[in-house]
Amino acid sequence: MVSKKNVPETVNFLEALKTLCAERDVSTDVMFDAIEKALDMAYKKNFDAAENVEVNLDRQNGNYHVYALKDVVEDVTDPIRQISLEAAHQIEAKYELGDVARVEVTPRNFGRIAAQAAKQFVVQKIREIERGMLYDEFSGKENDIVSGTVVRVDNGNKVIIDIGKAEAVLLPTEQINAESYKIGDHIKAYIAEVKKDNKGPQIYLSRTHPGLLKRLFELEVPEIQDGIIEIKSMVREPGMRSKVSVISKDENIDPVGTCIGNKGVRVQAIVNEIGGNEKIDLINWNANPGIYIANAISPAKVKNVWINESEKVARVVVPNNQLSLAIGKEGQNARLAAKLTGWKIDIKSVAQSKEMELPEGMTLVQLKPPKPPKPPKPNTDNNNNIDNNNVDGVVKKKKKKKKKKKRSQQQQEQPQQQQEQPQQQQEQPQQQQEQPQ
Repeated sequence: MVSKKNVPETVNFLEALKTLCAERDVSTDVMFDAIEKALDMAYKKNFDAAENVEVNLDRQNGNYHVYALKDVVEDVTDPIRQISLEAAHQIEAKYELGDVARVEVTPRNFGRIAAQAAKQFVVQKIREIERGMLYDEFSGKENDIVSGTVVRVDNGNKVIIDIGKAEAVLLPTEQINAESYKIGDHIKAYIAEVKKDNKGPQIYLSRTHPGLLKRLFELEVPEIQDGIIEIKSMVREPGMRSKVSVISKDENIDPVGTCIGNKGVRVQAIVNEIGGNEKIDLINWNANPGIYIANAISPAKVKNVWINESEKVARVVVPNNQLSLAIGKEGQNARLAAKLTGWKIDIKSVAQSKEMELPEGMTLVQLKPPKPPKPPKPNTDNNNNIDNNNVDGVVKKKKKKKKKKKRSQQQQEQPQQQQEQPQQQQEQPQQQQEQPQ
């Protein structure tokens, strides 16, 4: 039994343990169970390894007791693991044959050994618990983005980033070629993988993963978070170009314009976050594969699209001056469009398509909806079929004709009046000369 002199020490131990658990966000019950196991191991190591013992630690006052567990039998053949029924009754009268009796064997000098064992095991257990909690926390954040600060850059260009409770690794293969990282830089990265290790969780980040682009759009565009706009697919060549197909569940909302934002504010913020040099093509997704392929070739304009749905092969015809734009530098635009749609795309100019035969099984896709038929002209010959509106129209036309006739007559009369005026002016001086005679 623990003497009264040890009570203040155990109280201090309990207070220190509870404070430590609160600081590290660890359950006290878990720590008490761990300490009991530590004391069990310390007893077997220092006193009797053959005994089957149990250590109980009082959660209220911190006192501990070591009990040897022995089977109650009639004839004792193994004194270490067995006890007679008579001896068991001296401990407690309730024991019967076949029960397991708890015999206290707490050593007198076990206090110092127990304290040392408990101290070492507490430190070790807290580290294990913290590692486990970190692993659980960050493994649940896989496929998400995290912000951090660069704390170290190794010679092999491996970047160590402080992400709060742990440090993460950004390998050279997951870095954008055009970027350079310095100590103190604040960056956002995608949690690609979390591995469990004896030293703690190993967190691997990525700046090249397409998921980084998707998460940035979700943060920047509230309509995506609300589920009004959905990102259907995306492909990326980090640091160079990306294509993102979107669709709106609300007919009144333009998905591409919404993602771009007013004067391109939203998409530009995303571009700045991923290095500033990467171009992002936003594309309207369409259930019709031909229309979707035509949209994916953007920014080039498409004249015709032929598809073979069974083989997922498409031929796209673009204007002669748009061929290089449709293919892109080193085939980048065509390559990304094929990855985005999942189709094999063959791009030809109008001139090339005329010289080449169309493969079998190809069908032409109507890219634009057909124009609605023009309404039939009203039949003005049949007076019985003329409605009031048509009658009014006929009356208005007659009035216009009368006005035109009046205007023409006035124009003819004006030059005659102008000719008569000079004749009258010539007659007036003649009359003035005759008067004095």
